[in-house]
Amino acid sequence: MKSDEEIMEILEAFDLTRSYRDAGELAGCDHHTVAHWVQRREKGELSATAAPKDQLIDPFTDKLEEWVDQSNGKVRADVCHDKLIPLGYTGSERTTRRAVASAKKAFASGRRRVFRPWVPEPGMWFQFDWGDGPLVAGVMKTWLFCAWLAWSRFRVVIPVTDKTLPTLIACIDQTLRQFGGVPTYALTDNERTVTTDHVARVPMRHPLLVQLGKHYGLTVATCMVRDPQSKGGSEATVRVAEADLVPTEANLLPAYSSFSELSQACEMFGDAINGRVHRTTRRIPVEMLMEERSALHRLPERPFTACFGVTRTVGADVPVISFEACPYSVPHEYRGQVVWVRGHGDEVIVTAVSEAGPQEVVRHERGAPGNPQYVDEHFGPAPEGPLHRTPKARTAAERDFLALGDGAALWLTEAGAAGAVRARVKMANAVSLAALHGAEAVDRALAEAAVLGRFAEGDLASIVTHQAAASAGELHRAGDDHSLQPGTGSWDGFGR
Repeated sequence: MKSDEEIMEILEAFDLTRSYRDAGELAGCDHHTVAHWVQRREKGELSATAAPKDQLIDPFTDKLEEWVDQSNGKVRADVCHDKLIPLGYTGSERTTRRAVASAKKAFASGRRRVFRPWVPEPGMWFQFDWGDGPLVAGVMKTWLFCAWLAWSRFRVVIPVTDKTLPTLIACIDQTLRQFGGVPTYALTDNERTVTTDHVARVPMRHPLLVQLGKHYGLTVATCMVRDPQSKGGSEATVRVAEADLVPTEANLLPAYSSFSELSQACEMFGDAINGRVHRTTRRIPVEMLMEERSALHRLPERPFTACFGVTRTVGADVPVISFEACPYSVPHEYRGQVVWVRGHGDEVIVTAVSEAGPQEVVRHERGAPGNPQYVDEHFGPAPEGPLHRTPKARTAAERDFLALGDGAALWLTEAGAAGAVRARVKMANAVSLAALHGAEAVDRALAEAAVLGRFAEGDLASIVTHQAAASAGELHRAGDDHSLQPGTGSWDGFGR
């Protein structure tokens, strides 16, 4: 096939020579080629496109179009090729693929969906969806609740450990509180926690989700079944969140060792993505959210808690609650507060409600009467017992001594355990030595005295002097050529 430039050179050579052979020599081609392009120019068919040729697939084109129409454009080319062979087709599979692709293109040309660009209004829509989260500590499976406020493009990402209805309601409440208000509609996918069934294409809403909508003044809508294009921007929110938060070999993100570390990463992700200019609006989402809040409905002060279980009051002194006759520990920060408890499979979930909305406090394995489920970290630091006491000053003399440093506290503890006498006099001497040699030097000497068990009179002054001489390089060490150990010469004649 000749290019446009080559065709113009051939025609120019012919116009100059008026001879096919001479024009062929000038253009570097055969004279039949020159005649071909000259004749096509005279017929008004000058084009670089080759005339279509008859193919072996042509008699079977109608059958291919029939199969494409019956399958709604989903039939595979290799299946068509296998079905054409018994009908007498002898062409190649490559020709079949091209013919099927052409038939599918013609089939879809009149059925392609046309979308009108969506122009969101302030305070009308927010969308949410679930994304796959990372494994925490290599064993805990997590999910990412991703929400998107349509007009301001403000995004919220909350990590969770399940996708149950109580968790969904808690995430919706936290999201609305970050929005600072309630939009008119919420759009999501057809999860079982949202839509229990479809009857004649009409979605049947979950009863608790209907109650949630009445509580917040929010209408929950779902996209068409198997039609993610009707869901909107939440798909992009999930994709971006998974790319920036889930460790993969591509992004080289480190693994998460705890769930709190993942929660902190999600908060940092939200601050970063909401604080930079959005590509579509050319504005910062946080600033647009301030404007959109005037169009949002007022958020109820109390969250929707109907599905969080039963209420329990955490003990004021012992942070423990009882559920189904089994005690469970709660972090000590919730002492005296009311929490919600529910069972989910083999787990017991404790939820607390604060100004930031409902938050999951802890999950325990389901216990039984006589088999309490306690976590040591929930009880805070252990109080000092009879075997471990931290020195605390009660008098001015004790305060001056302990102010020397950690070595002084260690010396006092070890001296008490060793039964040292006249401890107060020795403490006063240590304070006097600190005035002469410095608190740091005396504290170091007290630490060494505690380790070596030297609590006698004058031991501390001796250690201070020794350490001062060592730092000044004035220590004298005995050499190998002299020793105070008595010899064995007197035993040479023993037994003779």
